[in-house]
Amino acid sequence: MSGNWIEAASRDAIPEDDVIGVIVGGREIALYGVDGEVYATDNACTHGNARLCDGFLDGHEIECPLHQGKFDVRTGAAICAPLTAAVRRYPIRIEADKVYVDLS
Repeated sequence: MSGNWIEAASRDAIPEDDVIGVIVGGREIALYGVDGEVYATDNACTHGNARLCDGFLDGHEIECPLHQGKFDVRTGAAICAPLTAAVRRYPIRIEADKVYVDLS
């Protein structure tokens, strides 16, 4: 695999319609299970000191637990106030029931 692919979790560790937090390559990453797909973003909200894995996942939107701003987990885009900056998202690769995240 080219890139900086690092194993993040087993596929079955990521519940459908939920989010978990993991440490990958020394970074806190949030992994989301939505409609059979897996998405990854930084686990820290860009607005306040909150972990997104503690937020509420509704479809493709993760709501920050601190100020109720929302991000699109597919793109990282901030989609409502008070958020103004996107959260970094990471490419995902699934092989042999392992989820890999590209941190490059």
